[in-house]
Amino acid sequence: MSLKDRITEDMKAAMRARQTERLSAIRMLLAAIKQREVDDRVVADDALVSAIVDKLIKQRRDSLSQFEQAGREDLAQRERGEIETLSAYLPRQADAAEVEAAIAAAVAETGAAGPQDMGKVMGLLKPRLAGRADLSAVSAAVRARLAGH
Repeated sequence: MSLKDRITEDMKAAMRARQTERLSAIRMLLAAIKQREVDDRVVADDALVSAIVDKLIKQRRDSLSQFEQAGREDLAQRERGEIETLSAYLPRQADAAEVEAAIAAAVAETGAAGPQDMGKVMGLLKPRLAGRADLSAVSAAVRARLAGH
């Protein structure tokens, strides 16, 4: 079963169980997938769906930090719920050791010698870790490694 089919089935299950918050998050995800399919004139495969989920989670995290700074706990709680629902559709997350090993391999492959080689290293890491790790955290780790290299 494709990821898109699984999301559709989860939407039906959430409807039956009358889980309004979960249903809302899943419908928002399906709408984003449909929008991307129409805009790009493609049928969404698992990689595209994962990228959309990742983007939506990133948006929710940004909103969450804004709501927390503004003291809007009601809205922050809703964003946390959406992040939790959407996270179920991401592939297994890479642990810290896997990320560190991928960074070491990419630095070795590119022969990166300093901060100016950041783009080369991230160019290799992005497709390898997309959807499996927070790329902003990976970027910070690469920057730290290249600065001390």
